Amino acid sequence: MESAVARSGRPPDSVELVAVSKTHPPEALVEALEAGQTLFGESRVQEFKAKVPVLPGRVRWHFIGHLQRNKVRQVLSLPVELFHGIDSLELALELERISADTGVRPRILLEVNVAAESSKFGFRPESIRASLEQILSLNRVSVEGLMAIPPAAAEGERARPYFAGLRQLRDALASEFGVGLPVLSMGMSSDFEVAIEEGSTLVRVGSALFGRRSGSGWRPASESERLSA
Repeated sequence: MESAVARSGRPPDSVELVAVSKTHPPEALVEALEAGQTLFGESRVQEFKAKVPVLPGRVRWHFIGHLQRNKVRQVLSLPVELFHGIDSLELALELERISADTGVRPRILLEVNVAAESSKFGFRPESIRASLEQILSLNRVSVEGLMAIPPAAAEGERARPYFAGLRQLRDALASEFGVGLPVLSMGMSSDFEVAIEEGSTLVRVGSALFGRRSGSGWRPASESERLSA
């Protein structure tokens, strides 16, 4: 990360690492925390809810990935600093509605489907403007920037056009709407260096830190399992 930031000509503190901890046990997060990593990304609501109370209060949390509208109220009850994957106007409106009940003020990134892949969620680059105008008018939800996941590729360099395109789209939207959109969440284990070179401010790295996920991942022990332990 430091080398990529230096190549991009930006200050060392202009990029932050989100350790993607979904499916990994709390013990792995504690080990990373002791090594100095404080920001973690979760995307499975029940797993996230189980981890929060058993980890130190200094842990910072981002919610990454797709958020189902029927899970919004649950996630808003958790200490989420930033939502990475707000992928529709309807979801943003649901966050606004429920946050009015709960008293929180969600900070969000709009997910852009940069390659128009049918398997992925997100706004299309050519149609995001109409939705952004309405989202910016909301009272409680704050749009901080954009997020994207490019098509999977064996070489990180293949993602460069998509990262550059997201940065250019962010710059255009910020200028057109007269707003600050400082956050670009792009780059994962295989391509984060290229993402940083193209302007990423948040990289989401999981397997390079924790190893590859296996099976269904971590789940909290059930009551019967705890009693028999």
